[in-house]
Amino acid sequence: MPNPTKLVTKLMELGLRASLCNWILNFLIHRPQYVQIGRNTSRSLTISTGAPQGCVFSPLLYSLYTHDCVAGHSTNSIVTFANDTTAVGRITDGDESECRSEIDQLTKWCQHNNLALNISKTKELIVDFGSGRMRTHNPVYVNRTMVERVKNFKFLGVHISKDLSWTQRTDAMIRKTHQHLYFLRRLRRFGVLKRILLNFYRCTVQTILTGCIMAWFGNLNVQEQKRLQKVVNTAQSISDLTNIEGIYRSLPQKCRQHHQRPTPSWPSTHFTSAIGKKVQEPENCNVQVHEQLLPYSHQTIKPTTSHKL
Repeated sequence: MPNPTKLVTKLMELGLRASLCNWILNFLIHRPQYVQIGRNTSRSLTISTGAPQGCVFSPLLYSLYTHDCVAGHSTNSIVTFANDTTAVGRITDGDESECRSEIDQLTKWCQHNNLALNISKTKELIVDFGSGRMRTHNPVYVNRTMVERVKNFKFLGVHISKDLSWTQRTDAMIRKTHQHLYFLRRLRRFGVLKRILLNFYRCTVQTILTGCIMAWFGNLNVQEQKRLQKVVNTAQSISDLTNIEGIYRSLPQKCRQHHQRPTPSWPSTHFTSAIGKKVQEPENCNVQVHEQLLPYSHQTIKPTTSHKL
């Protein structure tokens, strides 16, 4: 965290004892640091900002430092994962005031907490299922710099497109798994034990095919499911492998219910992200539709922030 003193202030507001806060402050400030390459050593510098890299304590301190980064409007949400932040907002009847206000507030919060926004990695995605002519949306600006508007982006390893289809996600998985299947074939030619081949498959191929499977598999069409199953069939001779659908069905039903295909008759959908993306939520939707949009983990962590539409 850039400002240890500000972190300690937040920790005290959270109810931590002054002695513990002072210990954390002493741990973060006046840290000597130098660089050594072979026999050459640089002169030592005293660092009083940030947290030690590689320290197991640093991620927790950063989460506590950013705990007050929350949405200022009931129709918006802010989803954070480590240092990746996504603002989700709803536009009703073409009114983008709350979405843009949320982005401005998030920008000011970052400035106040000495955090810099990486505008080059900031993307805007608009999902609009409205019937009739396409709506026009003004560009989003962060620190007087226009945010790039994209048709799809990679969010925490998952490809999301503006039509909420998973074709690009499927293509990316197949390309990546075919690379690992090549090495799987080579290992088989070398006479490696089947048990080792199976472990290799599960570690390098199956992990790719099942990554975030709760979020996307239930919305695949039949053709996309068959394409993924072909990858499994290619390695079927190794051992008894579970097909993709079998893995998905083995998940708890409660988890799968939160990731079913959304109703295509939505009039308008829009996600907004200031350090990430922008998505427009349905103008007329109930709590169930809202739960389908947000990740299940986010609903579990913040059950009281559901939109009242």
